[in-house]
Amino acid sequence: MGHDGTAPGPVADLWEWQFEGACRETGSESFYHPDGERGAARRLRDAAAKEICSSCPVIAACRAHALAIREPFGVWGGMTEDERQVVLAGRDISRAGLAG
Repeated sequence: MGHDGTAPGPVADLWEWQFEGACRETGSESFYHPDGERGAARRLRDAAAKEICSSCPVIAACRAHALAIREPFGVWGGMTEDERQVVLAGRDISRAGLAG
């Protein structure tokens, strides 16, 4: 029970937005870099993942979730792990050279 005497809501409610994600039928390899991926290959994969995110109806919920749980890997809500770290640190992404 919660501190206010109410029972917590169903856990599924926290994840339900994922059923509407533009990525739901895309392989995870599009959003998570393989070991050793660097440079142009990583930038291209990240850009392709962000393109999928750009038309997603739940991009805001996805981004908020990734930031709330401090997701350490992959592109979530149109943001890479590096971009999320910048936001969580309270810095401006464009000034950190990560926008795009």
